[in-house]
Amino acid sequence: MRRGLGAALEFIRNETVGGAILLVAAVVAVVWANVGDGYEALWTTELTIGAGPAAITEDLRHWVNDGLMVLFFFVVALEVKRELVVGELTDRRAAVVPVLGAVGGVAVPAVVFLVVTGTLGDGEATRGWAIPAATDIAFAVGVLALLSRWVPAALKLLLLTVAIVDDVIAIAIIALFYSSGLSPAWLAAVLVGLATIVGMRVAGVRPIVAYVPIGIAVWVAMLESGVHATIAGVTVGLLTPARPVAGRPVLELLVHRLHPFTVGFVVPLFALANAGIAIDSEMLSDAATSPIAWGIALGLVLGKLLGIAGTIFLLVHRGVGTIPDTVRTVHVWGLAAVAGIGFTVSLFITQLAYDAPAVVDTAKLGVFAGSIISAAVGATILIRAGRTTPGDTTVAAPDPIAAPRP
Repeated sequence: MRRGLGAALEFIRNETVGGAILLVAAVVAVVWANVGDGYEALWTTELTIGAGPAAITEDLRHWVNDGLMVLFFFVVALEVKRELVVGELTDRRAAVVPVLGAVGGVAVPAVVFLVVTGTLGDGEATRGWAIPAATDIAFAVGVLALLSRWVPAALKLLLLTVAIVDDVIAIAIIALFYSSGLSPAWLAAVLVGLATIVGMRVAGVRPIVAYVPIGIAVWVAMLESGVHATIAGVTVGLLTPARPVAGRPVLELLVHRLHPFTVGFVVPLFALANAGIAIDSEMLSDAATSPIAWGIALGLVLGKLLGIAGTIFLLVHRGVGTIPDTVRTVHVWGLAAVAGIGFTVSLFITQLAYDAPAVVDTAKLGVFAGSIISAAVGATILIRAGRTTPGDTTVAAPDPIAAPRP
């Protein structure tokens, strides 16, 4: 338990820096997209890697989204594997609350989006139902870290667990609902690659570098199979041993080496490539009346708040699970609001859900609006909660939610 907590807290500290870099990248993207045509001209430039039959041609935006983001999802999968094997998710009663809270935080925003777009929009609009279901780990945990003087440390770990499970669900959604034109032959190649990795582990192959070519082969096969290429990073990450191999902590070593790269470069580059919107009065007017923008914004702000907090309250009062004694009712409301910061994964799903540039931009505005409002609401709740707790804010006053029924 201590090892899992220590690793999670180290992850939180890194994500604080990542959140700041990500914010800067997003602002730069928006400014850049509004000062001429250079933004789209660059990211739609095609790049070919390889030669002959092995050549792959994509524009720069897709190389970021389908290529570099594989590393981001690989690291997420490593974090998930660690939590499942040696972290907080090994304790059933402690894990059930954030796990099911995350499920509620995915389901309710999706329902909110479908209600809004189903009532006011058309069938095509509903393809974005999963956009408000995602939580951005870097931004959400970064907000809590900035508010550390007002919130108990246990709340950060609770949010991290919710966000990790949320990412797992988002990954499953991408694989199941945003993949098309599946190729049985390439899927078989994916399975062969994954089986090769398992076989190498059983055979005792220890150098990490030996697995890199197989990992790349799995990515190519996944890209060609019709399943989104980032799922390659997830599957390979989940196959990584969470416990030391011959005394060597392989998973910890990979996280230590790759996490700064994904946080400091890959995710900000993704924001730079995808967050740019050429904003004008007509676009703002269209977004203000768009069921897609409203569905996303309301899904992130209200859906996440009600889905996560409502599920946690129900589970704790029913005695199904527990939360730390220092976490009060008001903290849960604040956590649920902060979890409405969707950004990275929400933008990622936006690119998969819609093709028309105007619709994509409208959806992005919904993501921006919902994420900003969620951050402001969550920060306000948590700061007010901290100021009403006398003395050390890490020691909370007695609260009914911390004492579930037997």
